[in-house]
This record gives sequence, C-alpha cells and structure tokens, in this order.
Amino acid sequence: MRRLFLLLMMFCTLPAWADNLDDLFTVAGWPQQRAHFNDALGAAQERYRNNLPPAVYQALVNNSSQRFAPAAMDQRAKEQMRKNLPNPSPALIFFQSPLGAKIVAAELLATRRDQLAKHAQGLPRMEADATRQLLINHLSRALPAREAGAEVSLAIAGVAADSLSSMIPGLLGGGQAQSMLNGQRQRLMDQIAGELDNTLLYVYRDLSDPELEEFVTFAQSPDGKTYYQAALAAIRAGLAVGQSTANLNP
Repeated sequence: MRRLFLLLMMFCTLPAWADNLDDLFTVAGWPQQRAHFNDALGAAQERYRNNLPPAVYQALVNNSSQRFAPAAMDQRAKEQMRKNLPNPSPALIFFQSPLGAKIVAAELLATRRDQLAKHAQGLPRMEADATRQLLINHLSRALPAREAGAEVSLAIAGVAADSLSSMIPGLLGGGQAQSMLNGQRQRLMDQIAGELDNTLLYVYRDLSDPELEEFVTFAQSPDGKTYYQAALAAIRAGLAVGQSTANLNP
C-alpha cells in the first residue's frame, strides 16, 4: 500500500513539474530569446550572402532552417533542462517575482535586434562605485554568461562550416571540426570575460543595488546554481553546437 501511494504521488507530481517547466520557459523569456537569436542568425546570413557562392549560401540557409527551427530548438532545450532541473519551482517563483520580471525584461531588451545593431561597435563604459562593482563581480562569477555567449557565437559561425562539410564530404572530418570549435570556444570565453563586468553593468543598469544584491543571492544559492547550470545545458542542446545538422532530430 505504501508503494502504491508513492506511485500515485509521483503520477500526481510529475505533470505539475512538467507544467512548471513550461511556465518557467515562458516567464524566464526563453521563447523571446530564441526569437532574438533567430534575428541575429538572419543578420549573419545576410552578411554571408555577398561573400559565398550561391550554392554554398543556399546550403547555409537550408541548414540554418533545419538546425534552428524554433520548435526543434525548444524541444531540445526543454528535454535537456528537464534532465538537469528536476524541480523548476524555485526558479519559477523567482522569475515570477517583480524582480525576476525586471531581470528578464532587461535581458530581453539587451538582445533585441535594434539594440545589438546600436552597440555593434561595443557597449558604453559604465561607471560604478565599489559596492555595485563588487555585486556585479559576484554576479559575473555566478552566471554562466561567458559560456552561453560563446555557444551562441559558435552556433552562428558553425552553420557555415556545416554547410561546406555537407557539400564537400570529408572536408572537416575526423574530429577536425569539433577540435576547431573547442579552440574557438575558449578564445570566445576569454574575450567575453574581459568585458563581462561592463556588459552586466550595462544590461542590469536599471536594477538598484538592493535588487542587484537579491539577484546575486539567488544566483549563488543552490536553487540558482542548479537553474543556471541547467539553463546552460539547455542552451547547448538547443543550439546543438558541434553536431551535424543531418544528425539532429527534426
């Protein structure tokens, strides 16, 4: 009887957790961020248009459409987050709060197409007193921003390599492509790290010091760490960096 009760509890609880995960994706801005990524991808495709032979360019567009189809990206990301975030409730509660909503709004604004174009040459240098600088430094250590930024950059750059490889089999075989990506990943993370504090100062410029401190507290908490590590895994799964487009699930 005890085992039967436990199984009933599991069946009652798991759907609620699944619903919570869907709610978390929505509240934390994942669909909008994915749309912003596709905007950036479209801009990159336009840059490639005049620099690639027409056949290669068309292969790039076709691979992009398959690899970064919104439904497929969301499915891969959610599956990975479900594996790494067994209980989404703490993160959902945080992002449903007024502070959480303010954080998400700031992040979505920063990745909008017009904002990326506006700051294509770099963000303005932000001034901060010692207290705020310390809070930002703690936040930069708690958030996987370097890693996530590198994955996004590699995902966009990797489409061209994948397109060339699909047209000329063996061009980047034998693990060569993955080796190249790994080297680029570390360089990108190093570059991002050098500007990360200033970037976070700019993105979260409308948060007060107490709000920033509360954000840091969440990010450093066990629940926050679990969420952000699961989020990074979800980003990697959604972008599928280093994986052949042909091997991805539709």
